[in-house]
Amino acid sequence: MRRFFSRRKVTGSASREVAPDEIFLDSSNLPNFDVYQFEGRLERPISLRAITLVGIFFALIFVLLAYQAWGLQVKKGEAYRILSERNSLRSTVIFAPRGLIQDRNEVQLVSNVANQDHPEYPSREYIKKDGFGHLLGYVEYPKQDASGVYFRYDFTGKDGVEQFYNDLLAGKNGVKIAEHNALGGVESESLIQFPQYGATLTLSIDARVQEAFYGFIKGLASSNGFASGAGIIMDSRTGEILAMTSFPEFSSSIMSEGSDRAAIQKYISDTRQPFLDRAVSGLYTPGSIVKPFLALGALKEGVITPEKEILSTGSISIPNPYDSTKKSVFNDWRAHGWVDMRRALAVSSDVYFYEIGGGFENQIGLGIARIKKYMQLFGFGASDPKNALLAVEGTLPDPAWKAKTFDGEVWRIGDTYNTSIGQYGMQVTPMQAVRATAALANGGILLEPTLLLNGNRGRNSARALDFSADDMKVIQEGMRDAVLLGTAGNLNIPAVAIAAKTGTAELGSKKQLVNSWVEGFFPYENPRYAFVVIMERGPYENTVGALYVMRQLFEWMSQHTPEYLQ
Repeated sequence: MRRFFSRRKVTGSASREVAPDEIFLDSSNLPNFDVYQFEGRLERPISLRAITLVGIFFALIFVLLAYQAWGLQVKKGEAYRILSERNSLRSTVIFAPRGLIQDRNEVQLVSNVANQDHPEYPSREYIKKDGFGHLLGYVEYPKQDASGVYFRYDFTGKDGVEQFYNDLLAGKNGVKIAEHNALGGVESESLIQFPQYGATLTLSIDARVQEAFYGFIKGLASSNGFASGAGIIMDSRTGEILAMTSFPEFSSSIMSEGSDRAAIQKYISDTRQPFLDRAVSGLYTPGSIVKPFLALGALKEGVITPEKEILSTGSISIPNPYDSTKKSVFNDWRAHGWVDMRRALAVSSDVYFYEIGGGFENQIGLGIARIKKYMQLFGFGASDPKNALLAVEGTLPDPAWKAKTFDGEVWRIGDTYNTSIGQYGMQVTPMQAVRATAALANGGILLEPTLLLNGNRGRNSARALDFSADDMKVIQEGMRDAVLLGTAGNLNIPAVAIAAKTGTAELGSKKQLVNSWVEGFFPYENPRYAFVVIMERGPYENTVGALYVMRQLFEWMSQHTPEYLQ
């Protein structure tokens, strides 16, 4: 016991320092620790530098988050508040009804009716059918994608009045706003923009004359082998179109709806081109209807006097430029004997116009440059991008045109002769022809054609041509003589005095087809209306053409619309 307590006393009171390896177990005193797995090592405390860096990092994160919160709530708070409100508002387009179309007597031509397939907008109803396809055109309706969402909200006019005056007819769509709650229910609705209806258009067209005109053109084409035809009547004082039709045509309703694929495919495959509006866009060799305009040019230039006579024996001959032993012969359609200008217009003498156009022996001619000048003066060979009725230019041949078209060939006198009677490369539209004829009727004022009633009020676009009243009178008298004793005798009817000029343009290398023309004005004593008819690609031997269409129309008008003949 004494030894035990003696030992405890010595141990408890010992003053020596105790080494760490006497207390902690590590690799130095337990070599079996796996030092590669960090067994038996001493743990060191985290340094102050590391704690500082971590603190700085988290402080930067906090500052960045605080800045973003300030930007969202303070700097852009108002914008996001508005956006948030809009997210709960949905807008719906209110389709504006398209404007109505009526004729000069307020007869409805186009209206709007309920659309069963798309009740949100009305369909176009084309009330008048035959003869109105090209005149009125058609529309393309608003479009939806496969899910029923509209990606196009406008009615688009296609062709005719629907296209020409689309800006007036279209109106302006409205907008309806609906507020939706979180569950998608409608809390409230309001119109923020009311739809504006399209304007009602009153056309200068008389629907009665339009229908009858088309019927006579269609009837003659069917009975006498013409492929197609067109006709126009224009007010020679205002430029307003009383009737304008083209055969064959399409159905405005079928084209607007677009659902009758078979009918549309039939239009596309029809070789007569029913989509071509021949009255406005058809280009035709004019034939002898150009003669009044050349005659005025010859009088203006002093090439000939009205009384001077030229002998037509049935042809003229000039040396052949390719073979000096032969003659180039230019035939008249018959021998007319001695003819002055009035007589030449009445019987349509080709020889007379060969000579005043290209010159022959002692008779000087206008020459191709001046022929082109006077044709252009009357509006041929030019287009007007501001007027859809005058959008097509046509062709007036000259040496530059021939060189370009025929690989550098030179212009010859025979080309001038053929151009003088409206053949060779000349091409005009019926609209150009009726506009020029109206200028003959009104004493030399070239008008702007319009389809709107009172559309040219004030005639701001009218252009006065520099011809004397005496010269103009000669042409008018020659055209009146054509009805009284010449080629337009079929229009010599008691209902109205008419002045006219016929034309027959031969087609093809074998001349087996013809275009039949007639142009003129009425009443002769106090001209009010000009007209033109073209019957296209009929058989050469056919003796019934455009003249017969106008004869039928005048007889019909004398019974149903006599007010236009007075």
